[in-house]
Amino acid sequence: IKMAGDSRFPDVDTDGSEKSEEMEIVVNVGGVRQVFYGDNLIQYPETRLAELINCLSGGYDSIFSLCDDYDPGKREFYFDRDPDAFKCIIDVYYFGEIHMKKGICPICFKNEMEFWKVDLKFLDDCCKTHLSEKKEELEEIARRVQLILDDLGVDASESRWKRCQKCIWKFLEKPESSYPARVIAVLSFLFILISSVVMCVGTIPDLQVVDAEGNRMEHPTLDSIETACIGWFTMEYVLRLISSPNKLHFALSFMNIVDVLAILPFYVSLTLTHLGAKLMELSNVQQAIQALRIMRIARIFKLARHSSGLQTLTYALKRSFKELGLLLMYLAVGIFVFSALGYTMEQSHPETLFKSIPQSFWWAIITMTTVGYGDIYPKTTLGKLNAAISFLCGVIAIALPIHPIINNFVRYYNKQRVLETAAKHELELMELNSAEGKATGSKSELEDLSREGKESPFYNSRLKVSHSDTFIHLLSEEKHYRTRLQSCK
Repeated sequence: IKMAGDSRFPDVDTDGSEKSEEMEIVVNVGGVRQVFYGDNLIQYPETRLAELINCLSGGYDSIFSLCDDYDPGKREFYFDRDPDAFKCIIDVYYFGEIHMKKGICPICFKNEMEFWKVDLKFLDDCCKTHLSEKKEELEEIARRVQLILDDLGVDASESRWKRCQKCIWKFLEKPESSYPARVIAVLSFLFILISSVVMCVGTIPDLQVVDAEGNRMEHPTLDSIETACIGWFTMEYVLRLISSPNKLHFALSFMNIVDVLAILPFYVSLTLTHLGAKLMELSNVQQAIQALRIMRIARIFKLARHSSGLQTLTYALKRSFKELGLLLMYLAVGIFVFSALGYTMEQSHPETLFKSIPQSFWWAIITMTTVGYGDIYPKTTLGKLNAAISFLCGVIAIALPIHPIINNFVRYYNKQRVLETAAKHELELMELNSAEGKATGSKSELEDLSREGKESPFYNSRLKVSHSDTFIHLLSEEKHYRTRLQSCK
């Protein structure tokens, strides 16, 4: 295919003697025209643009296998793709690397690179980070959607015991699954609060009673309430352990370890009370029981299972180890320096409170953290000046890492809300698409598909389709590419 007199494309001899390096092609991507020279394109012969150089000699079949349309009069190739992403991708032919423009969805950009057959290794590391974060978000959304679909699905091949385990697990672990499950979650929350209040109230001397040996102990009524709470916690933990799909992961989970620590002291104290007196002195038994009863404070951490805010705080602290490490390092350096200076400056005073540098550490800690108990304080002028400087340095050292920690908390909290909304959005779209696919028009196609079981081919084929702009590839084995006319949220 060639047009006589067209200077952009030199005539091609029948023997193919024209060199591809001298060729020039015109590409129109979404209304944006670009001119490319063969010597640039052949650097990456496996890309789609490089294949355009040799497709003219193969006829229209070869041309339309690479592009959406072709104008033989203008010798122009047309592509219905994103022009903004294309402008970034063609940088590989000139600079050997690709940078993603701000505002472009990383997943869409990855799909565009796959269409133009450009390897992801040419994407710069700074942009690969955004792509990895987006992939993690989609994986999380897919995981949440799949969990909900698993809850809705009923496998007819499963035994009655397996189905019973799933019901118990949803009943105890997923309050949003049903109204009774929400009631159980509220009851569990109330038992935690009651147990914590009883633990605090039991230490009030006016509410304690004196036993035969003259020792103070908790009121029997409070002890009965504590026993009832422990019974609830024990029953809840055992049922969750029995119904857990992965018992090893359940036992090693941090929150479940906290549950065990909240329950275990009660039974150990009970054992020591009835059997410990035979093995050791009564006073030692009482001390051991008192130490174990202090461990009841661990049950307050059980609230994290019912509070997304506490979970977000835990994650933010885990992601802020670097900032927390810097904070501790700043304080450690300041404590060492100012305590040594304070000890040296206060030695001239006859009534000095700085007896040694290790003892001065305590003064430096409470000064730099702006606590200031006043048990140790400088008495000389230089010592007071040193204290003022240490106070100011402490405020600065504490304030510097706070902003990144707060940012981590806000970022993760907002991300969790977005992921939760996105998962619900995907389920609504799946249900809507499934309902439209049925001629009878049932109320909830998603529930009907779940009753048919996951092994049904209709179930698999319908749930693979999503009309969402943020299509989750992980829920489908098929590959879906989006055109430039589709938006990204």
